Amino acid sequence: MRSILVSGSHGLIGSALARALSSGGDRVVPLVRPASAPTPQGLVWDPAAGRVDAGGLEGLDAVVHLAGESIAGGRWTAARRDRIRRSRIDATALLAGTLARLARPPRVFVCASAVGYYGDRGDEVLHEDSGSGAGFLADLCRDWEAAASPARAAGIRVVYARSGTVLSTAGGMLPRVLPLFRLGLGGVLGSGAQYLSWIALADHIGALQYLLGADGIAGPVNLVAPHAVTNREFTRALGRALRRPTPLPVPAAALRLAFGRLADEALLASTRVEPARLLASGYRFRYPDLGAALAALLHRHRG
Repeated sequence: MRSILVSGSHGLIGSALARALSSGGDRVVPLVRPASAPTPQGLVWDPAAGRVDAGGLEGLDAVVHLAGESIAGGRWTAARRDRIRRSRIDATALLAGTLARLARPPRVFVCASAVGYYGDRGDEVLHEDSGSGAGFLADLCRDWEAAASPARAAGIRVVYARSGTVLSTAGGMLPRVLPLFRLGLGGVLGSGAQYLSWIALADHIGALQYLLGADGIAGPVNLVAPHAVTNREFTRALGRALRRPTPLPVPAAALRLAFGRLADEALLASTRVEPARLLASGYRFRYPDLGAALAALLHRHRG
């Protein structure tokens, strides 16, 4: 039985990962904030105050760090951008620095990141060795990953899990758009030519579990399905899965009016990412095809 610390264990990915690890026989230790403590099996930390229970971290087998304020939870005001950065960079630096000083550190530290690292790159096919892009998200991801450097310097195997858009009916993007699509009001965003790098939640959790045991893998790993799709292809696939028309395009100007800078970097940006390292290492995707992934998700949701 491994002891695995998980931050962000109440979120969509963290809660699903905790369930999967527990069902596989691992001991999951949530890393919680004071407001949610005490919990019988959790460790307390306060990233804003720079405090973490270092003694409780001794002897863990692995740490999966998923905590951070939602990137798509609202307009990117200056104050919100600052909160997003601090919730990721400061928290990661605190955790990585503390792990590096332990007498018995974990063997592996899996730190969340995102394909926003690559920026808006059009049709360019992007792999883990592709350079970082420009913009708020690219800068955030680059600094986020750099904040984990103390753990790597201490000899801990560090994996940067660069996630694409996670598809689940329990949270994330899909539940936000399903009501419109069910009413036949779905449509492409902007030109529809921008690429979306996606992954089913089941594969995201499967890949994280795989990386915990893949001793030969360190550094960045793209957590995306093998085939990115354009926004137009995604719109048509979701319409087919729901048996609804998708006639109403949303102009880019309207998206910018509604979401500001978030629209350009998250809704209209094109990021065509491939999971080169996962595929080369032999990881097998349960849902490599978007149509099959949507069909399975929506079937379970109706059930």
